[in-house]
Amino acid sequence: MDEILVIAEHRQGILRDITHEMLFKADQLRKSTSCAVTVLLIGGLDETTLKELSRRADKVLLLEQESLKNFNPDSYKETIFRLIQERQPFMTLIGHTSWGMGYAPALSVKTGYPFATDCIDILVENRRPLVIRQMYGGKVFSKVSFKESKGYILTVRPGAFPPPESVEDRHGEILPLPIPADLPRPRSTFLELVDTGAGELDITQADLLVSIGRGVGDEENIATVKGLADLMGGTLACSRPIVDKNWLPKFRQVGTSGKSVRPKVYLALGISGAFQHIAGISGAGTVIAVNKDRKAPIFRVADFGVVEDLFKVLEAMKEKLAK
Repeated sequence: MDEILVIAEHRQGILRDITHEMLFKADQLRKSTSCAVTVLLIGGLDETTLKELSRRADKVLLLEQESLKNFNPDSYKETIFRLIQERQPFMTLIGHTSWGMGYAPALSVKTGYPFATDCIDILVENRRPLVIRQMYGGKVFSKVSFKESKGYILTVRPGAFPPPESVEDRHGEILPLPIPADLPRPRSTFLELVDTGAGELDITQADLLVSIGRGVGDEENIATVKGLADLMGGTLACSRPIVDKNWLPKFRQVGTSGKSVRPKVYLALGISGAFQHIAGISGAGTVIAVNKDRKAPIFRVADFGVVEDLFKVLEAMKEKLAK
């Protein structure tokens, strides 16, 4: 039990927040297990970003080649499998993202290591991981233990741990590694990355976001909420179900499959608080939630909560603002 391996995730040369969040947790585990923290970076980044990673780990393993520049689940699975065979880390942390889940299950099968997904916390007891997961839409927390194994593979929920500023300055060594010569040909080929979140405005720059979810009821009710947002000088945003219904464009979506936002105030109206959405607002200053369901997961992260029909709250707010 001497190494925690973190698989860095990056896109278009920029590290994703999940990488920093996993490194924060890995640093906590390092102190309780005496394991070294090692980051695997596949594809390469600029020198500044590499140094940023090295500040947060004991070692940075760099696999840099043109064929690995763009994410490919087959290539990641095979490359990480070879590395796990060689180094036999105690624990491998992968982001619970569309990229991570593209190869993590197959990697578990190939290594034979126990596997847990969507972890919101990780502990170690009796030299084995004990992970915390959510069930039933976030209303129930479960503790998952494992059989004894040489190693364990876990995917970490985005937003589960603090931002990168909380990680210690480590000055780790950067070690370039040779690319395995006999990697099998991947079954898929990267063509291009299309940012479906691009649009006429950038919700990540807003200081006040008024965001709607399923609780808005019907499409025609959105105009009422938009009126409140305009009155407050805020920007209208939404959760994924609203985009799935084509009621609002993708560039207004908050969450792991939309935009991660950091407004000073986030007003969540009729949003239950699925983990993908919670992850997207982890950087918000003050979160105010309005929902009829007092058990909605959004209330766990809200600074202020109102258990009421959102339209009653809307009318009361409009009356106050109009004075």
